[in-house]
Formats: sequence, C-alpha cells, structure tokens
Amino acid sequence: MRITHALRLGVGAIALALTVTACGGGGDKAALDNAQDGKLTIGIKFDQPGLGLRTKDGTYSGFDVEVAKYVANKLGVSPDGLTFKEAPSAQRETLIENGQVDLVVATYSINDKRKEKVDFAGPYYIAGQSLLVKADNTDITGPDSLKGKTVCSVKGSTPAQNIEKSYPGTQLQTYDTYSLCLESLASGAVAAVTTDDIILAGYASQSPGQYKVVGKPFTVENYGIGLKKGDKELRDKVNDAITAMFADGSWDKAFQDSVGKAASYPTPAAPTVNRY
Repeated sequence: MRITHALRLGVGAIALALTVTACGGGGDKAALDNAQDGKLTIGIKFDQPGLGLRTKDGTYSGFDVEVAKYVANKLGVSPDGLTFKEAPSAQRETLIENGQVDLVVATYSINDKRKEKVDFAGPYYIAGQSLLVKADNTDITGPDSLKGKTVCSVKGSTPAQNIEKSYPGTQLQTYDTYSLCLESLASGAVAAVTTDDIILAGYASQSPGQYKVVGKPFTVENYGIGLKKGDKELRDKVNDAITAMFADGSWDKAFQDSVGKAASYPTPAAPTVNRY
C-alpha cells in the first residue's frame, strides 16, 4: 500500500510526540539537577498548624516549612525558587517515586516499610504519638482507655497503623487529612484524634479551651526528609544541611517561631542524624 508524504509527516510527528512523552518533563530530572537550576518542589502538609499550614492568602508557615527552606537554601535554592506541594500521608511515597516532588518534609516518620520505596535524611525531630479529645472528656486518658471508642487518624499514617496493630479493640476511622478528623471530633462523630503529640498540640492551640492532649506519648517517631530511593548524593547533602541547622541555632529558632510559640512547647534536644 502506498503511503503519501502527508501521512509520513503525520507518523513522524506522532513518533516525535511519543519520544518527548517518554523522556518526560521536569519531574523526571534528578532533584540535584533541579536545585542547580535554582528550583525545588517540596512536599509539605497544608493543614497542620505550627508545622505545615497553607494560609488563606496562599503563604506557608510552620516548623516543617522552615526546615524545608533551610535545607533548600543549603542546596542553593532561594525561597522564590521553591514550590510547595501538598503531601497527604498516604501519597508521600508516590509523590517521591513519580518525581512530583524532590523532597518531602511533612511530619514523615522513618520506618522500614517506607524505606523499601524511598530514602530518608535525618531525623530532624523526634515526636511521639498521643491523643486529642474535647476539653470536657474524662473517659480517655491514654491508649489503654480507647477500647470500644472511635478514634480518627489519616490514611497511610504511622499513627493509624499503630492503632490497628496495638489496640485492636478500638474503632479506627481514617480520612485523607487531619482537618477532617478535627471536624469529626468537633461534631462528636469520633471520640479522639490520634497522631504525634506535637501535631495535636498545634491543633489544640488553634481553638483554646476546646481540645486537650491527654496521656503520655506512647510511641517514638523519627521525622525524616523523604527523597528518591538510591540518591545517596542528595541524601548526604540533606543530612549535612540538617546537621548545620542544629549547629548554627536555626533549628531552635525555627521551632520556637512555629511550634514552640503556638503550643507553649520548650525546644527539645536536637536528635542525632543517623544518615539512613
């Protein structure tokens, strides 16, 4: 069968388009290549007061945000070269694996299951799981008093997994974000919200007298910075940045300007970077 010149051109155009698609766009570039171009996309939480919060005017605040800015600066990227992308708990590994973000700084607990898919730098903070209840609640005093009660956390989070594994008598309700858990707590649909103590304290600070954090932390959560698996050069550079942040006082200042101020928390001792 005869192929006309126009058809050949059309086939060529399609082949070129497929080649461009296969090569990918900016999302396929290595994070350090993006940093050399003066740009980074970092995943954070958008709904965690004191840690990662997107305000109504489109700006971002919180401890994780300040850590992200500091690390980015050490990688050669100024604040105007940063793009913050929402990183819900259940999507963090996917965002990294697909190249949609270069780093994730989003109350991201380091664990072995996640390390099968992504690498971590850090930790840059050590938290502990706790419980948030209404201020007038006297039934819940800690995890051992949760049996038969409904507790809310987010899909894919370490706290949700901990409740399922260690407190099987508890009814677990999960949503995509903690803000939805807060709405359920306010309406009485759930009896408690569970996640790390520092996150809960941030939420409590937004509604004085309405909620309280109860009991002692019952886990140890090492917050790390997530990045693409196998990128040792990037991991080492991020670890160097975290270490520098501890040493020059920027970490303490970031904590007090965000979480410490919001929840009346003293600055804890800086953790030891394990260079995962």
